[in-house]
Amino acid sequence: MRYTDTDFDNSFDNSIEEISEAAQGSGEPSGDVIPGTLYLCATPIGNLGDITERVLRTLRAVDLIAAEDTRNTLRLLNHFDIKKPLTSYHEYNKYDKADELIAKLRRGASIALVTDAGTPAISDPGEVIAAKCIEQGIRVTSLPGACALITALTMSGMPARRFCFEGFLPSEKKERRYVLAGLQREERTTILYEAPHHLRGTLQELYENLGDRRITLCRELTKRFEEALPMTLLGAIAYYEENEPRGEYVLVLAGADRAQLEEEKRQAFGEMSLEEHMEMYTAQGLSRKEAMKKVAADRGVSKREIYKDLL
Repeated sequence: MRYTDTDFDNSFDNSIEEISEAAQGSGEPSGDVIPGTLYLCATPIGNLGDITERVLRTLRAVDLIAAEDTRNTLRLLNHFDIKKPLTSYHEYNKYDKADELIAKLRRGASIALVTDAGTPAISDPGEVIAAKCIEQGIRVTSLPGACALITALTMSGMPARRFCFEGFLPSEKKERRYVLAGLQREERTTILYEAPHHLRGTLQELYENLGDRRITLCRELTKRFEEALPMTLLGAIAYYEENEPRGEYVLVLAGADRAQLEEEKRQAFGEMSLEEHMEMYTAQGLSRKEAMKKVAADRGVSKREIYKDLL
């Protein structure tokens, strides 16, 4: 049986006082959930066995489940024999619907938010309602579980001590150029999401902007045909000229080489005269002593050597 928002509203007002009284009387939240709380519930990214017992317990106990696609979530709920009111919360209604859900939370409802796959608020409209709840003093808690970016990073063989997540590259051209320019000097491992029909173009853009870096392309994560392909950007471009991209991709990209960046910086500043280099910093309000420190660092030499050359 599938419930609607109307069903929920008609029954909720009559039951909320009973729920609150039960929670207060026992000293424990009813059904392991706390009234007036938003639960961000991670769902499997492929393998249903990855759902946690805590998420299942919470989905059974909350008053309402808000889902990115109610059809997908209904299949998940049916698999685990969970029958709860469902409502849609997605990219195209995330602002207005967030206000509606917050009104329910204020009245004492407990609400679980799920995305189609993975953790809500990660490259997902869930970040909107989570931020609004925090701003308005409404309790938000996250139930950890499957997350495609962490799964891909840990199986990629790339350095994982320091990494950054860019999600999908912006579709707006100016913003996209800005992000790609920033990645040129990003030393951390970078994780991106991409759809199969955009993969070839994105690989070409990454190569043109970043050079031939190492990359691991992960697809069908946790599923039967899971695949992680370590190669270079040029190798990936050639591979997908011969092979059709299939499934959603997580791209794990090597960071920029620090030694190469430092060498490029030294070469760039080496083309300036010492006086021009000093003027660049003194024009920013730095003292001559501070400017010399900056110039020395840029050129990879000691401050004493800069002082001597200026004399």
